[in-house]
Amino acid sequence: MTATVLAGDHTRDRATRPLPRPAMAVYARLDLRRQLRDRIGMFFIVVLPAFMYLVFGLGSDDPVGTGNVAMYVMVSMAAYGAVTATTNVAGSAATEQLMGWGRQLGLTPMRPLAFLATKAAIAMVVALVPITAIYAIGAATGARGDWSDWLLSGALVWLGSALFAVYGLAICLVFRGPNAPGIASGMIVVMAFLGNVFAPMSGLLLEVGRLTPLYGYAALARYPLSEGTLPLGGSDPLWLPVANVLAWTVIFSLLALWGVRRSRART
Repeated sequence: MTATVLAGDHTRDRATRPLPRPAMAVYARLDLRRQLRDRIGMFFIVVLPAFMYLVFGLGSDDPVGTGNVAMYVMVSMAAYGAVTATTNVAGSAATEQLMGWGRQLGLTPMRPLAFLATKAAIAMVVALVPITAIYAIGAATGARGDWSDWLLSGALVWLGSALFAVYGLAICLVFRGPNAPGIASGMIVVMAFLGNVFAPMSGLLLEVGRLTPLYGYAALARYPLSEGTLPLGGSDPLWLPVANVLAWTVIFSLLALWGVRRSRART
């Protein structure tokens, strides 16, 4: 009897002990490999944005800011690929937790915070894939800008895509179910149209688009190149995309928090 209790206590202590760092690294590596081997996911993350750059940006040498239209389109398509990546990875993490994977992980020493941190890191690594690929294609096909434009826009595309990891978590926690990542990705396409990412807008559409999540992110990523200049005339002050990004960060964070609380209340 005493031996059984001691064995149970020992098992419980081992289960609550943090997962060793080498084991965490192994889990991260295996999950990253799984993400990169997802051919359908990689098509929408890398191939589709790269194809759209070639269609809309290839050979477009008209000046925009300190560069040309090709680079303007390149930054937009890299941003679209990066947010698709972070949305997919973060959304799948939320769905895995809600569909039972979280209970399985509860039987291991991996803590929920460590799981989310690992998924966030994987999302940011996957986001580097479309950015690197599309920037390389752009450099080889006539995208032109100052060296600082390349560095700053690339950094802003990558760092800003973290906002859509929060978005992916929020949407999948709210809609709950295996189709939630698809809903999140589908909404990204709509937001990209409204956010001046796929095609330049003007008039009422532009005014509405300025309020959407992807508008501020893409405009901020293009700002080192365009300095706020819009393709169809006019310009945006720097505070506008910054305010847009900050506002949607708060909104998505609150939505994700509400989704977490709702899921816990149901369990």
